[in-house]
Amino acid sequence: MLEFLLDPNTIIAFLTLAALEIVLGIDNIIFISVIANRLPAEMRDQVRRFGLMFALVTRVLLLLSLSWVMGLTETLFTAFKQEISGRDLILFIGGLFLLWKASKEIYLEVEAEEEHVDSYDDSKPVISGAAATAAKAKVFWGAVIQIGILDIVFSLDSVITAVGLVDDVSIMIAAVLASIAVMLYAAKPIGDFVHRHPSIKVLALSFLTIVGLVLIAESLDVHIPKGYVYFAMAFSLFVEFLNIRARSKKNNLNA
Repeated sequence: MLEFLLDPNTIIAFLTLAALEIVLGIDNIIFISVIANRLPAEMRDQVRRFGLMFALVTRVLLLLSLSWVMGLTETLFTAFKQEISGRDLILFIGGLFLLWKASKEIYLEVEAEEEHVDSYDDSKPVISGAAATAAKAKVFWGAVIQIGILDIVFSLDSVITAVGLVDDVSIMIAAVLASIAVMLYAAKPIGDFVHRHPSIKVLALSFLTIVGLVLIAESLDVHIPKGYVYFAMAFSLFVEFLNIRARSKKNNLNA
């Protein structure tokens, strides 16, 4: 056992897969942050933790059901000369859901800011009693269901990637645990930063539309290298950070 843990191949496989899982989890963190920021302040941390723990459970269960997961890649039927598998259907539906949700959130941020549709305003009068409890429960579980749907899609993509890189299930599970631990630590700072900067939030939502399109393309066997997508995201974020820095300096000079 000790020899296995200290084996350089095991260490390299673990570090490589953990790093890849963290990168693949960025989409998940962004989506969870966007959903959580529309909830009452006291619910946000709970929803973030719940969403990431659900992602952990989903990934581990899928890893323990590798034969079923790999079976999802087998052709179910053919449409328009395109072979369709269970994985393709899940990625296609997940991509459509992500496109719909991200587009709706962009509309709310850009065009319907005054309406605050589906958002929670802490300045509104507080409803007391059973009605308040029921309303908060509805909002909470609505967010959880949305996060759960995308967790399944992201987890499936993540696990299939893991299977392609590593043969040992224990290494896969260890890498997933490590990546979720990092994501749990990073989710709140990322969520708070996105909440403080509306322009970053719109940019993050734009990223999610790209991810949705990539999922749909993958479901149709059109492979888009994720390196290109992540580079575009990183470059856009870098430019936006420069804009935020410039605006901050300008505001300080005018103060």
